[in-house]
Amino acid sequence: MEQLTNATAWVNGIVWGWPMLILILGTGLFLMVGLGFMPIRKLGAGFKLLWKSRKGGDAKDGEITPFNALMTALSATIGTGNIGGVAVALVIGGPGALFWMWMTALVGMATKYAEAVAAVKYREVDELGNHVGGPMYYIKNGLGSKYGKFATVLAMSFAFFGAIAGFGIGNGTQSNAVAGVMKESFHVLPAVTGVVMALLVGLVILGGIKRIAHVAGVLVPFMGLAYVAAGLVVLLINYAAVPAAFALIFKSAFSPAAAGGGAMGYGIMIAIRQGVARGIFSNEAGLGSAPIAHAAAQTTDPVRQGLIGMLGTFIDTIVICSITGLIIITSGAIGSGLQGAPLTQQAFEVALPGIGGYLVATALAVFAFTTVLGWSVYGERCVEYIFGIKAIVPFRILWVVAVFAGTQVKLDYMWLLADTLNAMMALPNLIALLLLSPVIFEVTKTYFAQDKANS
Repeated sequence: MEQLTNATAWVNGIVWGWPMLILILGTGLFLMVGLGFMPIRKLGAGFKLLWKSRKGGDAKDGEITPFNALMTALSATIGTGNIGGVAVALVIGGPGALFWMWMTALVGMATKYAEAVAAVKYREVDELGNHVGGPMYYIKNGLGSKYGKFATVLAMSFAFFGAIAGFGIGNGTQSNAVAGVMKESFHVLPAVTGVVMALLVGLVILGGIKRIAHVAGVLVPFMGLAYVAAGLVVLLINYAAVPAAFALIFKSAFSPAAAGGGAMGYGIMIAIRQGVARGIFSNEAGLGSAPIAHAAAQTTDPVRQGLIGMLGTFIDTIVICSITGLIIITSGAIGSGLQGAPLTQQAFEVALPGIGGYLVATALAVFAFTTVLGWSVYGERCVEYIFGIKAIVPFRILWVVAVFAGTQVKLDYMWLLADTLNAMMALPNLIALLLLSPVIFEVTKTYFAQDKANS
């Protein structure tokens, strides 16, 4: 196990080096500028479209409502990254890591918008009559005629890494975190948690994306709002420390002290790396996962779904991760020696003695459960792209087994593996978005020109 961990750590150091950080942030910034900062300017319009799409989309094409498409995408993003991931980033990278999570999220809104636009524009209908899409399809259908074999390699690479990455970011780390917090908070054995969680996941994913989307459409808004409400109560209790927390975040983002010392600039690099890596782990902007869910939306307009899709990054990181980070910083728990979800629990417990830890444990369990559901869709679509519809049932069985297996593995290695696979999955997607950017800019320009003409 030690050799495997060392090997994975070596690969992690390469794929999460400066070139990848520059590519992720650079792609988001390039798209944001190319869109004229539209994702920020039209944030309100996105929320209006989301509210209108609760009961249905603007077309019968698609299996799920645009609202439930976002909830499915959010079910996969709002998970251990929002609770445990933020805590890990703050311990390793210092408070400044939260600033870099914000920066990643702001440009990530443009990335997520572009992903959803491309997903709807280049989606297909499979042999079962389902709308399927995502990076492998917009690479194949958007770039295939021009780039030939290169596009084929890119599409297959994404599908391959996406299928494997799902077992890390969307399965193992989630069930592992739930097992840990259930043992610490409720004294439930990991094996028991694994069996119960595997059974529940199996019951839902056997119904396919429609059942998953229905469950996500109920659980995600309820638990998300409950966590935000509880977090705001804690921040209200800690209100006196909030201004100093913001000052520390901005100061630490550009200070070598952010990582506890070291050579000049080393701490800054750690803060940036942790902020970007954990930000991507949480909101998944650039990974290419969310567009797989958006491709199933009942809509004929790629831009409308893009406006809804970009909200996922805003809600996940700007809202939920910020609340977690501020609570940890204002509580003073960051120096307790704890890390991950236990640190977040301790931070809540400081403000809400006796119940704070249980609130976090419950939130983490629900978030992680929905993440496993959402990522089952992503992994399934990737496997289907490679092997066809015959691979769907075997994949679902393997996915359920992996949920249990994840409860028996050490957390440190699961985080490392998921972190590494994220980068390998993002690379072909980011290349595709850059190559497809002229199309994305053009359909966006046309949509808003028509919208203005009709208003």
